[in-house]
Amino acid sequence: MSGLVRSEIRDGTALITLDRPESRNALSGDEMCDALVSALREIGSMDSVRVAILTGAGSAFSAGGDLARLSRSADVGASEPSRLVAYYRNGIQRIPEAIQAFPLPLIAAVNGPAVGAGCDLACMCDIRIAARSARFAESFVKLGIVAGDGGAWFLPRVAGRSKAFEMALTGDTMDAAEALSCGLVSRVVDDEILLPTAFDLAGRIAANPPFAVRMTKLLMREAEHNSLGSVLQLSAALQALAHSTPEHREALDRLMAGVTGTKK
Repeated sequence: MSGLVRSEIRDGTALITLDRPESRNALSGDEMCDALVSALREIGSMDSVRVAILTGAGSAFSAGGDLARLSRSADVGASEPSRLVAYYRNGIQRIPEAIQAFPLPLIAAVNGPAVGAGCDLACMCDIRIAARSARFAESFVKLGIVAGDGGAWFLPRVAGRSKAFEMALTGDTMDAAEALSCGLVSRVVDDEILLPTAFDLAGRIAANPPFAVRMTKLLMREAEHNSLGSVLQLSAALQALAHSTPEHREALDRLMAGVTGTKK
């Protein structure tokens, strides 16, 4: 796996770390996109992994785009804008597609600034926990550009429509406390316990039957863009499969044993 992204497995939980601290884990460039997409695909295919955590090395979660690369893109865009369409489609836009296809719960442990594409990357994850030092900014407008990575799709679903518009149109930075108040993150903790907290949450998820966890994530994702009727149909189909799993039978037996006081 590329040195730009490193991963390790601990008791069924994968820790994926963006490892470009010298650039504050900027997401620009094919190399970083390739590394992250490859890591997600590899970990998503592992039966032994039940949950994943995404974080950044150093003092930042991700500072978004690399300014030097953005400057070069501006030069190209001025003369050949059609080339930039392919650049985004074949580059950073592969990340949201890979995360949407990722079958496991993905927790963002936001350890510092999450700016621009870094903010959007956090929003792509299923759950976000922030360190007190975390900062969030949908800052594209301040550079005279838009969220080319799909942020306009993710941010309103995470922070709500009104707050998402405020963030996107001002480009202002919010601290961890404000991110908690608007629902952008579900928890804020002291910096030194961010990863232990994320691993504790991952462990509580991993303790549940893996089929039920994966199918619950699938249902939640599908419910974001499908009609009620479609989601009910999918729910019935997945529930029928869940009823046939040995994990369901074992869970029922444990509960019934607890109710009756008998041992199975």
